[in-house]
Amino acid sequence: MNLTAIAIVAICAWALVSIIDSAKDKSKKKLNSKEFDAYKSEIAELKERISVLEKIVTDEKYDLKKQFADLEKDRVA
Repeated sequence: MNLTAIAIVAICAWALVSIIDSAKDKSKKKLNSKEFDAYKSEIAELKERISVLEKIVTDEKYDLKKQFADLEKDRVA
């Protein structure tokens, strides 16, 4: 009886591991060229936007404008 239970548990565990492995293989599918190109262009656009934001934030006038805006908020409040 114990040997039968061990065999059943082993078969169930093997089946579960097989199902999980096949699910992992399906989720790791390779990108086709259209998807790759779309991701590549989106990354390029995001890099460009980040560089523009970096230029704005590091500009000396940006800090001055922020200080003026903070003063306006304090005066209104």
